[in-house]
Amino acid sequence: MLGLAVTTHLYPRLEAERFGAGRLTKIRAQSVSGPACRGVAERLGVPERLAAHAPDGEGQAALLETERVLASVTEAIIGACYLHVGYDRTAEAVVETFMPEIEESLRNPVDFKSTLQERLARSGRVVDYAVADEIGPPHDRVFEVVATVGEHEVGRGRGRSKKSAEQEAARIALEDEAALEAAR
Repeated sequence: MLGLAVTTHLYPRLEAERFGAGRLTKIRAQSVSGPACRGVAERLGVPERLAAHAPDGEGQAALLETERVLASVTEAIIGACYLHVGYDRTAEAVVETFMPEIEESLRNPVDFKSTLQERLARSGRVVDYAVADEIGPPHDRVFEVVATVGEHEVGRGRGRSKKSAEQEAARIALEDEAALEAAR
C-alpha cells in the first residue's frame, strides 16, 4: 500500500517515460525506506504512544525506537487505515504524510551503492559487500560492512541495518579516489 501510493504520486510527476523507470524506482525506494518510515513514525509520535501502552520490560524503550520496529508499525498503521477507509483515502493520507520524505528524495536522491557500481562497471569491475562486525544486542544492532573491489578494501561503513551500512561504505568509497584507483 505504501509503495503503491507513493509510486502513483511520483509516476506522473517524474515523467517516467522520459526519465526512465530506474530513476522512479530509486526515488520511490528512498521515499518509503526504513529510515523514511522511522521519520514519519517519529513525527506522528508513534514511539511515545507505543511506550505509553507497551508492557514494561528490559530493553523495551530501546526496542520501540529501532528503525525496523518503527517501520513495521508505520506499515501496519497504513494497512489498518486501508482496511478501515479504503485505498483512495489512505493513499491520499500516505502521500501527504510522506511528503517531506518524498521531497527530500527528489532533492537529494541517495543511492551510493548504485552510483558506485555504475562507476566501477565502466571499467569492468564490481564491488562486493561483507559484514565485518555486528555490535550490540539484536534489538539495537549496529552493522559494520566492508566494500571491496577485487582484493582491495575501498570503503567501510556502519549502520543500523546491513543496507544502511552498505550505503555508507559505498559513500566512503566514492569519496576516496585513491582507494578506487588502487583497486584497478
